[in-house]
Amino acid sequence: MTVTLEVADGVGTLRLARPPMNALDTATQDRLKELAEEAAGRADVRAVVLYGGEKVFAAGADIKEMRAMDHAAMVGRARALQDSFTAVARIPKPVVAAVTGYALGGGCELALCADYRIAAEDAKLGQPEILLGLIPGAGGTQRLSRLIGPSRAKDLIFTGRQVGAAEALTLGLVDRVVPAAEVYPQAHAWAARLARGPATALRAAKEAVDTGLETDLETGLAVERTWFAGLFATEDRERGMRSFVEDGPGKAQFL
Repeated sequence: MTVTLEVADGVGTLRLARPPMNALDTATQDRLKELAEEAAGRADVRAVVLYGGEKVFAAGADIKEMRAMDHAAMVGRARALQDSFTAVARIPKPVVAAVTGYALGGGCELALCADYRIAAEDAKLGQPEILLGLIPGAGGTQRLSRLIGPSRAKDLIFTGRQVGAAEALTLGLVDRVVPAAEVYPQAHAWAARLARGPATALRAAKEAVDTGLETDLETGLAVERTWFAGLFATEDRERGMRSFVEDGPGKAQFL
């Protein structure tokens, strides 16, 4: 399998497994979509880690495969490519990317689908599609600009340059930089902590933030308002407030 889903402690690890560089060919993209949708629906998966292994996250699309495609073939495939990554972005649970080695092109776009990114000190990220006479096609022009701002996104997309982990942290492209050996353990720990939290409230928070980024302020506030009121009908809200009153803040158990 080019992508696997392994579950432990409420955390589902979506692992790319196409050595040596985890090139994202059509089969990998389709499998990624399938397993992202499975992770979204499984009750025993309460948070997700995206991981490519100790040496590389994903070095990009399979250029040999893409080179054989003409315009007509790519018109049909482009939507499926975006749908695969969107399935990851829409997992209604916290998602963290554990970035080792290269996260370039489609690999960088996959990392952008996460809610949080932890990178190795020697990681390299970028959108080099312009060097192939292309632009990012798996959401990079949209998610990157929303994450780091249009000017910084255009710099990376126009030049195709790679950035190291330190610069990526400064840009806001990653959220934490750690030694390579600590990337997956820290990503799993981040996910496991949230896996013990209130699942419905976490889903609400993610949807409210993501929807707000894609629409106007008034619509975003309406989504927030609807979720905020709706959470008063949940067991997690009852448990959280009861614990606050009886035991003090920050002591609620949601599992």
